[in-house]
Amino acid sequence: MAQGASELPRPKVIIFDVNETLLDLESMRASVGKALNGQQALLPLWFSTMLHNSLVTTVTGEYHDFGKIGVASLLMVAQNNDIELSEEQAKEAIVTPLLSLPAHPDVKQGLTQISEQGFKIVSLTNSSNKGVKTQFENAGLMEYFDARYSIEDIQIYKPDLRAYDWALQQLNVKPEEALMVAAHGWDVAGAKAAGLQTAFIARPGKALYPLAEKPDYIVDSVTELAAILSAK
Repeated sequence: MAQGASELPRPKVIIFDVNETLLDLESMRASVGKALNGQQALLPLWFSTMLHNSLVTTVTGEYHDFGKIGVASLLMVAQNNDIELSEEQAKEAIVTPLLSLPAHPDVKQGLTQISEQGFKIVSLTNSSNKGVKTQFENAGLMEYFDARYSIEDIQIYKPDLRAYDWALQQLNVKPEEALMVAAHGWDVAGAKAAGLQTAFIARPGKALYPLAEKPDYIVDSVTELAAILSAK
């Protein structure tokens, strides 16, 4: 737990990121690796390239669906590694597997514990509305959430501060009354800059951005976060 976090007020709502925070991207290693001539180690590069390009669309004002950005990013990774890959092959490697990601082992128990404490639980994702609905249905997470929010509605990707401000408006809460939970340093950095309380879930291979303000909580799982919130 981050220093001073015990002094924070009890949040009115817990906002969860989805991909990698709740859902395990590791299961895509096989499909992406197959598309990239067996180079499964390129999975993190593909995901980071997808996030990079989502920010390009926000900065330039030319919105593209997250799935389309994922396909385009895989084509870029293939080209940069001298791998022949068609757009159809890229779609096959990404679209269906991304919609069928399993939840991390700690997620359902942790969400149950947080819900039992009376917290409102919502999600905020860069994925499309239809995409996250399908993801939650396939992962068995629908029952844990009071609402799902997608940046598709405003076509501004996280971590642009306007994405968090928009979510707060939908929830009718002040920034300090919301806790953003994510496994990405860039996501907690954006939420923190927007004034929200933040929690970083240190999933394997994930690190905080050293130049950003530290999150209020640093945990290894949703269940650990639930235990901390129980003291609020």
